[in-house]
Amino acid sequence: MSVVVLMGVSGVGKSTVGRRLADALGYGYAEGDSYHPAANVEKMRAGRPLDDADRWPWLRAIAADIDRWLADGTGMVVACSALKRAYRDLLIGGRPGVRLVQLTGDEALIRDRIAARRHEYMPPGLLVSQLATLEPPGADERPIVIDVRDDPEACVEAIRIALARD
Repeated sequence: MSVVVLMGVSGVGKSTVGRRLADALGYGYAEGDSYHPAANVEKMRAGRPLDDADRWPWLRAIAADIDRWLADGTGMVVACSALKRAYRDLLIGGRPGVRLVQLTGDEALIRDRIAARRHEYMPPGLLVSQLATLEPPGADERPIVIDVRDDPEACVEAIRIALARD
């Protein structure tokens, strides 16, 4: 395995856990948000949720980098909401060496985290649309599911243990 896709709704800790996981594994880190085109960023900044037409080019760009990392043998952790099964199929489907980790948590906890942080363009109101869009991974996707009520270091350790079992 050389690529970990860290998924979940906004505010669940993908960036925080992802950076720490990458460091712990000796991997690089890619922030999925950095792949969004300017039009997506402006739409979210205005409090309007993205739709599939907005997301497909963004997801294809991430998938292209996943292919490059796999071809190069580069260990990477990429944080990406990957809310729908179809999105994860594009990012992971048919790619040996890619592992899915879902960060999940109580909605109230996630709301509190969003309220306490400053994000460039992800207003708290968009959590509702993300939760509505979320299709939890099925067993056939072999997700590692981590509850984020623990601190980030505990989440990283739980992921490392699960990855080591593969």
